[in-house]
Amino acid sequence: MPGTDAFDPANRNARFTRNLKALRGAPLRSRGFVAHGVLNRLAGMTLEAAGCEAPVGSRCLVMQNDGRAAETEVVGFAGGSLLLVATDELDGVTPGARVIPSRKVFEARAGLGLLGRVIDGAGEPLDGRGPLRCEDRIRLQPQTRNPLDRKPIREPLDVGVRSINALLTVGRGQRLGLFAGSGVGKSVLLGMMTRFTTADVIVVGLIGERGREVQDFVSQYLTAETRKRSVIIATPADRPPLVRVHSALLATSIAEYFRDRGKNVLLLMDSLTRVAQAQREIALAIGEPPVTKGYPVSVFAKLPQLVERAGNGGANGGSITAFYTVLTEGDDRNDPIADAARAVLDGHIVLSRDLAESGLYPAIDVEASISRLMPMITAPEHRELIRRFRQLNSTYAQNRDLITVGAYAKGSDPRVDEAMQHWPGIMRFLAQDSGTSVTLAQSVAALQTLLKPGERAVQ
Repeated sequence: MPGTDAFDPANRNARFTRNLKALRGAPLRSRGFVAHGVLNRLAGMTLEAAGCEAPVGSRCLVMQNDGRAAETEVVGFAGGSLLLVATDELDGVTPGARVIPSRKVFEARAGLGLLGRVIDGAGEPLDGRGPLRCEDRIRLQPQTRNPLDRKPIREPLDVGVRSINALLTVGRGQRLGLFAGSGVGKSVLLGMMTRFTTADVIVVGLIGERGREVQDFVSQYLTAETRKRSVIIATPADRPPLVRVHSALLATSIAEYFRDRGKNVLLLMDSLTRVAQAQREIALAIGEPPVTKGYPVSVFAKLPQLVERAGNGGANGGSITAFYTVLTEGDDRNDPIADAARAVLDGHIVLSRDLAESGLYPAIDVEASISRLMPMITAPEHRELIRRFRQLNSTYAQNRDLITVGAYAKGSDPRVDEAMQHWPGIMRFLAQDSGTSVTLAQSVAALQTLLKPGERAVQ
């Protein structure tokens, strides 16, 4: 005869509760069924779904009135509800709409069929040339790579721009920021590097910019030969913020795909600031508090996670040399995103508005720019030439006002006299036509000719 506890109402209620919980979990965890939830809140970009479970990063479908499904991604949870952010338009979504967890993460196609194509942030073609012929699949969030597995950066990369080759030499596998305000020639410089850089594959991420710039970049800056080895991921500013973030991750994943197959990849991302702004929109929408000029903490955590994926591969792998443009709003170099980017990149190239307005292109401010790996990939003679150039350039800049108004008397300071003598040649050296490529060897030779290496700088 069963014990008396078996007939106790409290025990029966406890067993019933345990069984109910087990049944609720069984369809999801054991039997492969999918529990549908309902949409109980939509505020701005954030949706809340109750009655279903899904892991963070997975995709959910929200059914609309006309039978279409809007795709969303799980970005968090609170109080038993899933927090979703849409990657599609939400027109037609009503209260109580059915939410279907797919339990799948975003994947995109990859392969040689990507070369020469223009795709969007979802990996779908935009160029009207038919479907992608790619058999492989890649995820946006790969596994973390052991830093000791990376090859050291010891080989210079020819980018075809004289001032960068000679004065800010880039290493194959290096990551640099291109810091610029609006209208100072950032896109032109990116186009020059796209055409002139010696790379097996070029991956360009045009993220959060004007839609017109996509067509301009493809038609103006890509030659027929360059187009054959390029992949362009285009997501204009009018796309949802999650799609913009996905685009940056997708561009990096595609670059990793080719690097892991032994290719030397050039990754150009325009711009890192727009990616940070998209992540800010998502974080604020789900309730994360802002900390610095409206940017939540998660933004500053995402930036190194993104840029650390570039660089050299293992012993048998290729490399990703990455240039990330950083918009300095109001030409403020202490902008929080610019400051954070400087800390995680291997150098930065600053474009000056004053130089651009004076007619110098590319408007690279050599004094404010640095390549942190240059000492490891250049010869001592080359580094001495760079030191002399910077000394002359800085001396003239410090005395520019006196020289311009005629207040400086020649012979007063030998350093200033030498800087004045070399100044016209320095300006010619820094200027370069956007359609002309200057190799690394030609750049160093031009620097030697400019500074007459047989002479030493005045001490």
